[in-house]
Amino acid sequence: MAAEFACKGHDVTMYTSKPDGWQREVSVYDRDDNILFKGKLTTITDSMQKAVEDAEYIWVTTPAMLFSRVSENMLPYVHSGQKIGVVPGSGGAEFAFRGLMKKGCILFGLQRVHSIARIKEYGKKVYELGRKPEIQIGAIPSSAKEDICNVVRNLFNMPCASTDNYLSITLTPSNPILHTARLYSIFKEYTLGVTYPRNFLFYEEWTDDSSEILLACDKELQILCDVIPLDLSSVKSLREHYESKTIAAMTKKISGINAFKGLTSPMKKVDKGWVPDWDSRYFTTDFSFGLKIIKDIAGMFKVPTLHMDKIWDWYVETANPDRAKVFSMQLDTKSFLEIY
Repeated sequence: MAAEFACKGHDVTMYTSKPDGWQREVSVYDRDDNILFKGKLTTITDSMQKAVEDAEYIWVTTPAMLFSRVSENMLPYVHSGQKIGVVPGSGGAEFAFRGLMKKGCILFGLQRVHSIARIKEYGKKVYELGRKPEIQIGAIPSSAKEDICNVVRNLFNMPCASTDNYLSITLTPSNPILHTARLYSIFKEYTLGVTYPRNFLFYEEWTDDSSEILLACDKELQILCDVIPLDLSSVKSLREHYESKTIAAMTKKISGINAFKGLTSPMKKVDKGWVPDWDSRYFTTDFSFGLKIIKDIAGMFKVPTLHMDKIWDWYVETANPDRAKVFSMQLDTKSFLEIY
């Protein structure tokens, strides 16, 4: 993103904890190692003040588990009118960045990432894979969405559509359901001491069991969207998103996506084989700040989520996450709806 925006002539500042590991010119490649474009960054810094105080748009691409920390670090330096874009926008951004919005900042989020990125050489070269046909955004306040959409459309040279509200971003059935359903399917029999002979391909070895639990969670989410008194029509079912209405069709679709090929599971090597890597963002973010948020919202509106509950309960029992690092809804229904 930084390279693309710089390539279009914008002044781009990269905030990173490792500025010495970056070079100003960043090259973006396709899967076949052909250069797509290059962009020269204006500034590379580990100073949050220097990074954000004069920025018109501030793009947050950290995992959701870090949103609150990022928000606290930004708070002293932001000002009214700045736009804060979260990529992707799910994970409770509207709760973590409330302090910035109170200062007059505008929050917006992408419903899904515009493409998949993989590092070729840290701070210098990156792959762009599976670029989407369109970007969808939501904003708080919602009145800002069309102006932001026009800017985003030009930044990415991609069609951009706005959702009616930011909750449509939060409830998108992407990683919070996609990753968690798959991980449950892979590791549901895991107990301490068990090892696996290899690291499984996360998407290419997708199974019917994974599709079955995924579609069950997707159905529960759609029921929740029907109950909440907001327009959530842009929260498309995965059956529609992947054009796969049956378990077998979903398995065939996900396992055959080219941009996902070669991606392994969140596992780590130990003496006797492979075990789940509980520190991976697939667990720490997609469960604790993905599935958990959807479950809390469903609980607020008294919508049963039996399959999501089964996945969540398995994660808590098996991974034993630090509960201080797990999302917890602190709002009542009225205050929750007023956000959007």
